[in-house]
Amino acid sequence: MSKSMRRFVPLAAVLFLAACGKGENDPGPGGVTVGEARALDQAAEMLDDRRPPDEALYSTDAPAESATGALSSQ
Repeated sequence: MSKSMRRFVPLAAVLFLAACGKGENDPGPGGVTVGEARALDQAAEMLDDRRPPDEALYSTDAPAESATGALSSQ
């Protein structure tokens, strides 16, 4: 095998393997395409990044509310 042929064979193998992946329009999980699933994952990640921390949602300064909905006296 010539020197140039030895360089070509691994490159050709990599290119053939890269073509084996799923395309954007191939069926993906949950009845959506692969591209749609990727877009949904990115949107969910953006929403998670924008979510305020739990400390901001629950203030410790406000009086606690009982099971009946009335404010408890302290």
